[in-house]
Amino acid sequence: MCGRYASSRRPEDLAGVFEIEKWGAEESLEPDYNVAPTKEVYAVLDRPLKDAESPRPVRQLRKLKWGLVPSWAKTPEGGARMINARAETVHEKPSYRRAFAARRCILPADGYYEWVTAAQERELEVEGRKKRPRKQPYFVLPADGSVFAMAGLYEFWRDRTLPDDHPQAWWVTCSVITTEAESTPLAVAPAEGGPHSLADIHPRMPLMLTPDRWDAWLDPGRTDPDGLRELLAPPPPGLMRAFPVSTAVSNVRNNGPELLKELAAPEEGTLF
Repeated sequence: MCGRYASSRRPEDLAGVFEIEKWGAEESLEPDYNVAPTKEVYAVLDRPLKDAESPRPVRQLRKLKWGLVPSWAKTPEGGARMINARAETVHEKPSYRRAFAARRCILPADGYYEWVTAAQERELEVEGRKKRPRKQPYFVLPADGSVFAMAGLYEFWRDRTLPDDHPQAWWVTCSVITTEAESTPLAVAPAEGGPHSLADIHPRMPLMLTPDRWDAWLDPGRTDPDGLRELLAPPPPGLMRAFPVSTAVSNVRNNGPELLKELAAPEEGTLF
């Protein structure tokens, strides 16, 4: 799954990486080292400009709220629960299938956080223990330091309780597409006793799109579900690394570059 990630790159840097044609100061966000659901996040998308003479799609950098609200929803309350869409079923789930066909985006990140789900924890849950063990967070990122381009969807929702000219009459929300975590070895050898693959940390991961798929994924003219599903194939193995970070990231109020500091070993008292 993806429940927290880091996004510290500046708009001008993202514009160069993704060949963005339009972005403005109103779309700028402060670096965020602890991005949580319902926050505003950067999204790269191809869409015609409003009131433009040409109908051609323009690559834009936009601010969206993380937590997809389907266009048919009566209220936006369920958005916080719809931060992830499964790659295996995204084409058929009512909440996602329209966006999958026409409103796809890339959510750029430095990497994502995942809290280890280890055998000890599962055993405690089976035993019915009330106290959950303290989990060790890991930061997962491309081994070469490039942008982590997460496949995403976006959707428009109209708040019918507000007049048309109200600045909050329209919500634009998004969701991260996830897939099975890689079971192949990480690109960087782990510390002794640490996880050897992403699947050792958690069974799911955000679907990373390699640059050769960006244009096809963002193209709103591609609407065939079968063709689009081919783009959801996992990236080549061996591109990622993961390292333990401070449990301070578990508190959403903590936010700073220190959260990305690599620990030599998991914190004492945590799983793994």
